[in-house]
Amino acid sequence: MQKFIINYPYLQTQMNKYKLVLIAILSFCLNQLIAQTPAQSRFTTTGRIGLSINNFGTYGRPTVRSNTQGPPSMAFPRGSGIEHLFESGIWIGALVDGQVRVSTSSVDASSGYSTGGNGFEFTQLSSIKERSKLPNSSSYSSSAISHQDFLMSQTDSFVVIPGTSIPIGGHQNPLGAVINLETYAWNFPFADFFVICNYTIKNASDKRWDSVYLGTFSDLVVRNVNVTRDAGTAFFNKGRNGIDYPKNTLFAYQSYGDDIETTRSYGAIQFLGIDWRGLFFNPQKPDTFLTLGLPAPRVNYNFWNFNSVATPWNTPGNDQERYLKLNTSIDSITLVGGDGPINGVPANWLQLISAGPLVNIAPGESFTYTFAFVCARQKEPLSYLPPSSTSIISTPESQKELTDNLKRTRSTYVGEDVNENGVYKPELDLNNNGKLDRYILPEPPESPLTKIVTSNQKIEVYWTNKAEYSIDPITRTRDFEGYRVYRTNAGDDLGLNLLNEANLIAQWDSAGNSIGYNNGFDYIKLDQPKVFDNDTTKYHYKYTMDNLSNGWQYLVLVTAFDKGEKSLDIPSLESSFTENENRAFAGTLTNNFSGSHVKKVGVYPNPYNTSAAWDGGTSRTKKLYFYNLPQKCEVNIYTNSGDMIASLQHNSDTYKGEGIGWSNNYGNIDKTTMSGGEHAWDVLTDFKTQLSTGVYLFTVKDMASGEVQSGSFAVIK
Repeated sequence: MQKFIINYPYLQTQMNKYKLVLIAILSFCLNQLIAQTPAQSRFTTTGRIGLSINNFGTYGRPTVRSNTQGPPSMAFPRGSGIEHLFESGIWIGALVDGQVRVSTSSVDASSGYSTGGNGFEFTQLSSIKERSKLPNSSSYSSSAISHQDFLMSQTDSFVVIPGTSIPIGGHQNPLGAVINLETYAWNFPFADFFVICNYTIKNASDKRWDSVYLGTFSDLVVRNVNVTRDAGTAFFNKGRNGIDYPKNTLFAYQSYGDDIETTRSYGAIQFLGIDWRGLFFNPQKPDTFLTLGLPAPRVNYNFWNFNSVATPWNTPGNDQERYLKLNTSIDSITLVGGDGPINGVPANWLQLISAGPLVNIAPGESFTYTFAFVCARQKEPLSYLPPSSTSIISTPESQKELTDNLKRTRSTYVGEDVNENGVYKPELDLNNNGKLDRYILPEPPESPLTKIVTSNQKIEVYWTNKAEYSIDPITRTRDFEGYRVYRTNAGDDLGLNLLNEANLIAQWDSAGNSIGYNNGFDYIKLDQPKVFDNDTTKYHYKYTMDNLSNGWQYLVLVTAFDKGEKSLDIPSLESSFTENENRAFAGTLTNNFSGSHVKKVGVYPNPYNTSAAWDGGTSRTKKLYFYNLPQKCEVNIYTNSGDMIASLQHNSDTYKGEGIGWSNNYGNIDKTTMSGGEHAWDVLTDFKTQLSTGVYLFTVKDMASGEVQSGSFAVIK
């Protein structure tokens, strides 16, 4: 019988070759797949903070100064033009086989993120997915954490731009991290000023990470981009910074500048925690780590000047320098003295807040790292520095709202972990699910669905009764108490902060208790629910606002509030302002020329003064109105010699004030209601040139009947 001899070393060699080929093929396929995942950016829209979030690892929109009409960078209030961030991202630092490695998703680059740019070392693994706890949201999901979750995956593992052979600048030694990011934002009035960023970071390499530090790099720049004329260095060099040690926070604010009176705001980064091997990393409670012989949890604060080489304010330029920033902290004497960032010399300061060390992360092991972006308005009194009366520093008094907002952010994060030690306790289990849950908030009643109807000098508000059936997730009771109606005054929109200007004008609440006015709901309740054409919603309440000025923008909103629960120290809570925000313009109704009660078309104000009270601050934000218009019509404007200079197409079914600069700066087309018989014009020709003083003619053609009316108006400069 012939023997078959197997050459095991040869076979092993061949198998290793095939294995390497297979790995190469899989790597190539993954590389091509990643190359097909586009870079993507989204921004939060559910609360008052508008934060851009990118699937390639950065936060913010660096071009917001040069393109104010695009998405926000980190605006607060959203839509105000008050921005707080140039760019931000996370840093992961560790020792691998004794070698320092730091992977950064963002660094201080003059133009911000660029694909493959030095320091921008993360690559997107997925698009951005959205989910929401709001039942009416198109992104509703029972697994959602907040009112607007964004979910995405990233990695630092690539050393070349996927799909190319182009190296990622300065990124030869990746850690091999796979990162799942979830961001959370709410619309509750007590929680709409922060965005929580929760990272799950996995060591996907075959090497252990030792002495691990996590950091959030930021270029916080607080300016009003709708107001300031500063550009370049002048835009960035007016910032000061601060630290709130008990709340693990660094913050920035504007010290002086041409927009200082309209800004008055704080932008902050707050470290919230790390969950590692069942231990909660809390610098304020180090005993859990110390009793196990582990290093005490620590939060570090670092600041530097853009492109500086002078210590201690030098820009870190390589892994060793970045790791040093991660694991050390600028001492408090340096921070507050001389040219330091804390109430020192205003400058283009960069910030890094970091936490560590974690002793090691084994291959395949995961942990979470969580921080938040937080905003707040500066409160009076402010502290002014001579010689300039507009140069300010931050004080405990001016930080009052920031302090409160940081407390609310942290309490949202810790949820049931009231003791902030990461240990589950049955008596603190609010939802009785047998585990410790974070991101638990008491909830106000649902926002009432509203319908706005406008007419001549009048706004009618209708809303549903669904808030009355809301059940609070903590008290587990139906605790609805009443409704409130808010409205701004004519001209408030020019301050770019309509939500803050909204005044309470009416309230109705349950009779027979010690809360509120006890005035009941008879005054506003309809005998029969109202149903509108093409809208199956049943509206149960109505409130009318009379004697309003046509052509002015009013913010109108209806909220519901509950009783609260004194035994659990929960105050009365009110539903969202942002979810229920409506912009309304009182004005004339449609006026079809073929009817029996045809009205004369006209213009207001007439004469039009180019410094009209409702105009914005530029030649591109002016407006006048044509009124008593047909449902569909064409408006043509002429010089007094008969030359046509502008033409407007009006459709009352769809028109909401779009097409003029004023609406871009001060309006919100998606939430606007107009009466139908009016159309705003920006007082510019079709070639966007300004009008000179004089008399102008116009015609209005009813597209249904073909009938034409004409008129004239004057422009005064």
